[in-house]
Amino acid sequence: MAGPEAGPGTSGSNPDVGLLYELNGVAKDAPAWADRLVGFVGEYGLLLALVLLVLWCWRTVRRGPDAETSVAALVWAPLAAGLAVLVNVPIRDFVERRRPFLDHDGLQVLVDGKTDFSFVSDHATLAMALGVGLFVAHRGLGLIGIGLALLEGVCRVYMGVHYPTDVIGGFALGTAVTLLLAPLAMALLTPLTKAISRAPRASWLVRARGRGPVVADAVGLPGPRTEPSADSDENDLAA
Repeated sequence: MAGPEAGPGTSGSNPDVGLLYELNGVAKDAPAWADRLVGFVGEYGLLLALVLLVLWCWRTVRRGPDAETSVAALVWAPLAAGLAVLVNVPIRDFVERRRPFLDHDGLQVLVDGKTDFSFVSDHATLAMALGVGLFVAHRGLGLIGIGLALLEGVCRVYMGVHYPTDVIGGFALGTAVTLLLAPLAMALLTPLTKAISRAPRASWLVRARGRGPVVADAVGLPGPRTEPSADSDENDLAA
């Protein structure tokens, strides 16, 4: 393990460290209240916003024509986030990358108590897994979720607790786990949500109250057509 680097002057040949100092330098010049705000948002606020966005998405997709599939995709989002963090545990222990403020002088650290390894960022992994999972369930809200995840990554570097590559690695890990395992997850979760939608007391979890099973012709989807029979023609004439 190389010894601590002196500071910004040593970062010219390392874009990762250079970008760290650029973003964290904004924190050093910002007023104290702004740093406290970013510290809270980056540590708790954006993850909470993503959880609330998942709940809002659940409220939305229950009213859609394919609620069972959409809810199954939405359930996969937090499951994928948790699984991605578990996958990160051996990666982090294998790489053993120290937090940037331990190896670089002059950083403004906005949160205390960070003693674990830096690569890959758990916050970036969680945020991007939730954002991509939201995108699978609902394109519009998913784009908002991905935007929040990107902002989470910027905050982690601004706060002085992660290198940019820690964040990029978290984005890649969260995206990969969510998308690569999505087909298997959907194959397992969709039958479950369909079964719940048929349960009288639990159907509201999957389909909003007052919305019965979707009929193909009612929503303009191709379905079997019933041709008028000869008997019905005769009945019409008789009428």
